[in-house]
Amino acid sequence: MEQDKGAQMSSKGDRKEEVRVLPLRVSDLKQFMYCPRVVYYQYVLPVERKVTHKMEHGQLEHLELDRLEKRRKLVEYGLDEGERRFHVHLHSDRLGLTGILDLLLVTPRGYFPVEFKYSTRDPALNHKYQLTAYAVLVEEQFGRPVRTGFLYMSPGKRIQPVDITENMRIHLRRMMGAIRRMVAEERVPARTRSGARCRDCEYRRFCGDVL
Repeated sequence: MEQDKGAQMSSKGDRKEEVRVLPLRVSDLKQFMYCPRVVYYQYVLPVERKVTHKMEHGQLEHLELDRLEKRRKLVEYGLDEGERRFHVHLHSDRLGLTGILDLLLVTPRGYFPVEFKYSTRDPALNHKYQLTAYAVLVEEQFGRPVRTGFLYMSPGKRIQPVDITENMRIHLRRMMGAIRRMVAEERVPARTRSGARCRDCEYRRFCGDVL
């Protein structure tokens, strides 16, 4: 009897170890806030992604921002000294999250994630949560608390500091759970409320309820 009981416990333990958390990318969180269907098409109903002019322009803009950033003084971020690390690969098994951060500022005052964004508008909410996800990954990987990050908005050359609050961290975890439930249930989410976002979307042709 004791052997049978032990075997049952071992079997349960094996099944528990087999459970895998769906690995997500930081960009998934940004896209989920922009329009959850983008993430749905990528994970549940994989379709050929159409490369848009906006995407190509964004890639070129990132290269130019990299070049200019190497000449920029840290004082523009309100920092006196430190080291720049470009395209930092970040990963957390515990969170099941990965991403490539545009820039990490390593200073005596702390670690500061920086994301480059090409937009003439103020930083969008999904950009702030993307930065929050990178902040959490930096904390996981380097064991240093992150309280502030920066969004560098081009072409206006505006540096926007973003406070990484506890409420943002909580909402981030909720979003990750929502994405994983959506994928597990294979449930088509509602489309974005902003029709303007659909105009240049590479997945627009797959949405039957978008004119």
